[in-house]
Amino acid sequence: MKNTLKDLRAERGWSQADLADKLGVSRQTVNAIETEKYDPSLPLAFKIAALFKKKIEEIFAPER
Repeated sequence: MKNTLKDLRAERGWSQADLADKLGVSRQTVNAIETEKYDPSLPLAFKIAALFKKKIEEIFAPER
């Protein structure tokens, strides 16, 4: 799934580890989501959206 997670994280000056701590996941999970190797669960997607104060569809988009 395409996403803008890396850009959103970088805009805030957070490392992958910083974001992982805020979300309660591993840095490897953040890396896998950013590199589109892993799609987050729905609860995690909602948590990410809430953290960045955005709608899920503003962060994640299905590949076409």
